Amino acid sequence: MNRRTLLTIAALATLALPRVASAATVVDVYKGPECDCCGDWMAYMRNNGFKVVAHELPDVSAFRARHGITPALASCHTALVDGYVIEGHVPAADIRRLLSERPAGARGLTVAGMKHGSPGMETPFIKPQAYTVQLIRQDGSTRVWRSYPGA
Repeated sequence: MNRRTLLTIAALATLALPRVASAATVVDVYKGPECDCCGDWMAYMRNNGFKVVAHELPDVSAFRARHGITPALASCHTALVDGYVIEGHVPAADIRRLLSERPAGARGLTVAGMKHGSPGMETPFIKPQAYTVQLIRQDGSTRVWRSYPGA
């Protein structure tokens, strides 16, 4: 096979590949000044290819409420990603799935509370807890998006 044929095949092969955005998806994280685990989740998100921008607020609860996060759905930080709200320690794979599927009527995702073993909440000598990622709908209702077993 000559060089020209090889280059033509390589060029045609790249046209068949799905397009991937050249810039990382931006995650705007709103957190209180006292939270260390938020920093761990932000590092996890960066390690998973997201561009993370931190915003420190004296009180996240008002911001959370504006985005439809009730106290029952709340965790320690609230993020905005491409029009969706992400509450708490949601795994990157679940956020990618949300951005890919874009389910009708979805407001975002939450891992309510502080679940040991969720991203950013890994603690030595503490067994991971079972937890669920909930899809938050525009009407405020939720459904299970994905479940994670404990140890």
